[in-house]
Amino acid sequence: MQFRGIYVPVITPFNPDLSLNRDQWAQMVDHLISRGVHGLIVGGTTGEVYALSKEERLQQFAWASDIIGTRVPWLAGVNDMTTAGAAAYARAARDAGADGLLVAAPPYSQPTDRELASHVLEIDHTADLPIMLYNYPGRTGAMMGEEFLSRVGRSRNVQAIKESSGEIDRLHLLARDFQHLQLSCGADDQALEFFAWGAQSWVCAAANCLIDETIALYRVCVEEGDFVKGRRIMSALLPTMSTLERGGKFIQCVKYGCELQGLPAGGARQPLRPLEKELKRRMRQVMETARTGVAQILADGSGRKAKAA
Repeated sequence: MQFRGIYVPVITPFNPDLSLNRDQWAQMVDHLISRGVHGLIVGGTTGEVYALSKEERLQQFAWASDIIGTRVPWLAGVNDMTTAGAAAYARAARDAGADGLLVAAPPYSQPTDRELASHVLEIDHTADLPIMLYNYPGRTGAMMGEEFLSRVGRSRNVQAIKESSGEIDRLHLLARDFQHLQLSCGADDQALEFFAWGAQSWVCAAANCLIDETIALYRVCVEEGDFVKGRRIMSALLPTMSTLERGGKFIQCVKYGCELQGLPAGGARQPLRPLEKELKRRMRQVMETARTGVAQILADGSGRKAKAA
């Protein structure tokens, strides 16, 4: 499987009582596909998978089968506290028609590289689907180290890695020493750096609310190779990306950004709390800067800095 383009981890819209809202989820999916997204992630961190019951997670796989269909490829997030649990989600995702799996380290247990490789290979053996690894030690507590990457890299199904550690040294390591793994950006504020080092895809949470702008960055950098214009677009996006990545309210900010675009998202389940007024003001401001700035750069039609009005 070739991972190219913008893969959006779809948010999970909730009703006012915080139950799932299938119609709004379908609206979100249809919106992203209509705007040209290249692929979707169902059951990712941005989808608040950690706050969903087993029944709700399986329900979303069924929704994906019905609503996404074959319009774009979709990956199923199958993370779980146990290997058996993750394998069971992988089997269910395969049966629902997922094109591939997104596999992270199980949280809390902090497995060694060898133990983590066994975990991933057991999931691989169960589902026999293409796998994108998801390295996010800040959430899982376990880094996917070099021994791990060498071990799982022997499987034909382990094909890509979404790198979300935020460490530039990791980006260099993956790009230089593990070229058999397709590199995917998993840190929204480092997309330009990933593209410069050869990443062909970006698993982009911010694309839930900035789909046109993030696709523009991908096209300019990856398809056109114009990193002068790419730097300008990334500069316009960076305040939003930094607010999301560094603001401490990632899910709430993404959902509020969707609401600003007229896409109903609902609140976040506890223990997360609603956004405070100041952060809402900040999100409105940086999103407007991003949309206006990127539109101006694209209208300018070159990598040159636009003339002042």
